[in-house]
Amino acid sequence: MAARYLDRQLNIADYALGGLTRRLGKNLVVVLVFALVIFMVASFSMTTTSLKHAASQLLTTVPDITVQKMSAGRQVGFSTEAIKELEFIFGIRSVQPRVWGYYFDENNGANYTVIGVTELGDKTQLAGLGIDFLPNLKTDAAFEPAVIGRGVRENLGLGNRRAFSLFRPDLSLKSFVTSATFDAETSMVTDDLIIMDLKAARDLFGLQADEITDLLVDVANPLEIDNIADNIGERLKGVRVVTRERIGKTYRVAFGWRSGFGLACLFGAVAAFFIFAWDKASGLTPAQQQEIAILKVLGWQTEDIITLRFWESVIISISAFGLGYLAAWIHLLFFNGLLFRPVLLGWSVVKPPLSLVPVFSFADLLIIFSLSVLPYLAATVIPAWHSATIRPDSVI
Repeated sequence: MAARYLDRQLNIADYALGGLTRRLGKNLVVVLVFALVIFMVASFSMTTTSLKHAASQLLTTVPDITVQKMSAGRQVGFSTEAIKELEFIFGIRSVQPRVWGYYFDENNGANYTVIGVTELGDKTQLAGLGIDFLPNLKTDAAFEPAVIGRGVRENLGLGNRRAFSLFRPDLSLKSFVTSATFDAETSMVTDDLIIMDLKAARDLFGLQADEITDLLVDVANPLEIDNIADNIGERLKGVRVVTRERIGKTYRVAFGWRSGFGLACLFGAVAAFFIFAWDKASGLTPAQQQEIAILKVLGWQTEDIITLRFWESVIISISAFGLGYLAAWIHLLFFNGLLFRPVLLGWSVVKPPLSLVPVFSFADLLIIFSLSVLPYLAATVIPAWHSATIRPDSVI
């Protein structure tokens, strides 16, 4: 019984494929439009997943806990004396002061992220940021060593030169020499980054001799990060304590919100296609009506005609889904999500030349399939039933 049912379905599917081939021009238009819709939805979803994956990998460069002083809801500088308050907290491996801020380059309208660390030559503080070497940093007292991102190098127009200068708040120039450049693999967070010595960063921003913007806390036991963060918040009043996990949640929420907004904008195109599919499925040509009438005269039942229309919809939707999903992979793999990446990353002057890697997610695949193929099949159910109820004597 099951074998007969399977043979029957295969025969109907074979006939449906032949019918689609005979009306190739009309059905090809539907497949291409459907594939374009799937491509847009899949590209947006896959670009979001790839960015989340890249962000999670780069979070390994973030310290366990970051402590910042807050006043009137804004971050302000504070003294290094705060380090002494953390020396008595059990579980803290080390505390490093840091100067962190934005430098606006008036020549090209770009904002650079400037970070001052205690020891620029200490590779442990720069681990994970893609620096293969650090040469002798004290070659010339007139030039402060700095590690810069590739976007900064391009915006400053350095070319083969290593030296560059930045303005202090009093408009006097401070000179730097490029000691290393960040790798392209970390460009998502380092493309607009300049890392220099702590004293040099204070001098560039005009800060006091013992002033810092935040503290980087390294915790011995990762399971105790949240407890130590709460303890720090109790000991230091008016501070904001941020853990690596909270930063990761912020990235995920930001990308998730932007991707949801983008998909909502694409919903209009999806809805328009389903209206188009309904219209195409409902508008039977006289030749199609005559074909259905002949099939019914030959003994086909109403359920057979509905099954035929169902298989036609399945073949069209699966073909379009495969074509659109493949195009989305090509768009992400070879074009780095060119169409939708600016929506998710923003329109900064210094744009990271990030190389996105497609990440397969069964959940994303299921969502894309549910948002495209299933509504299309549902949109063709009622038109299929109407076409199956045609009376042969009214056509022939």
